[in-house]
Amino acid sequence: MTGRSKKDPSACACGTHVPAGRAAGRPAVAVDAEVKARNLTRLRRIEGQIRGLHRMVEEDRYCADVMTQIASVQEALRGVSRELMRNHLRHCAATAVRAGGETADAMYDELLDLMYQRR
Repeated sequence: MTGRSKKDPSACACGTHVPAGRAAGRPAVAVDAEVKARNLTRLRRIEGQIRGLHRMVEEDRYCADVMTQIASVQEALRGVSRELMRNHLRHCAATAVRAGGETADAMYDELLDLMYQRR
């Protein structure tokens, strides 16, 4: 199970849901404005790095240089992921665990799925 209720596939273990008419994803809960701004800045920087990688490949740059840049992008993405996980644990997971029962169990499953995703 991925943290969604068997009864309501759009429900999240933290109690959020997809509002009527909203097809893509579930809304975030309790996102700190400063963290969001930091993540958006990081993502804009990553976009620039990706464009740089594209140019490097087009220009037939040295493979080791391209791979070094790829490693930099991967680390930057891991940084955004850590921030998102921290927020998820502080808000969504903590709320679900406090609720107990099936809600907590669904959250445990969701967290395990997140931790063991293929990388």
